[in-house]
Amino acid sequence: MRARLVVFPIRGRIWCFSRSADPSVSVSEASSQATTFKELRENVSISGKSFSANAELLVDFVANKMNKAWIGLEKAPEGSFKNKVHGLGLRLLSRVKPSEIFLRSITKDITRVEVIYPSSLDARLVRRRLRHVAMRGTIIHKKYLYGSVSMLPLTSSLAVLPMPNVPFFWNLFRAYSHWRALQGSERLFRLVSESSINKKEIEQKDSRSENHNSPEPYWVLKPSVELESLARRDEDEDGLSQTAIKRICKIYDLDTNDVIKYRKLG
Repeated sequence: MRARLVVFPIRGRIWCFSRSADPSVSVSEASSQATTFKELRENVSISGKSFSANAELLVDFVANKMNKAWIGLEKAPEGSFKNKVHGLGLRLLSRVKPSEIFLRSITKDITRVEVIYPSSLDARLVRRRLRHVAMRGTIIHKKYLYGSVSMLPLTSSLAVLPMPNVPFFWNLFRAYSHWRALQGSERLFRLVSESSINKKEIEQKDSRSENHNSPEPYWVLKPSVELESLARRDEDEDGLSQTAIKRICKIYDLDTNDVIKYRKLG
């Protein structure tokens, strides 16, 4: 599967890295996930699956249950206790860094990426920045994954209190989020590293092949004049204005709230 990544400077030396939304993919992923314990048991019991594959099924099942519980809190009446817990959750989620959200979006089924960036940027610089984000993510999210997991036994002991165990579920979510971001970091770095094949060698191999079909690269860099124009418009000392950001997000199907988070970094 190919994913489209959009990269552009948003404020000073701070760049935005985001993936365009693909509704068809999220629908297919949701349909393939187990929704009951019976379905989970049947999927896990299928012969031939590795331990890591079964572990991922379990993690996805728990994440799906947490997502449904979150939706239930969102629909709670205004002023109710559940509504206040939802408000607390929103404040906590607003602290999640946009780079983590970006790396979570790089799923294991992505085999190629298309990188769109302003035409004024150097392609090698764009590639280095992506490699840096991926490499840094493997270090940071592995560290915080271990930290979140180590806190689960402690926070689970708070279940005896007569109220929702928010600390436990928050640490459970953070462990899941860091795990997904770690997987995305490793996947992105692998794609970037494997794409550094000498083009001349590829062309020579193609010239000797019978079908002369050029192999599709693991990623494609696409400079965009349109994105360059949008990124330069409404620019001031604080970087791109929210108006310009919303315009870019609308054209390239990006999450506006996640992109605006990059503007607040520093």
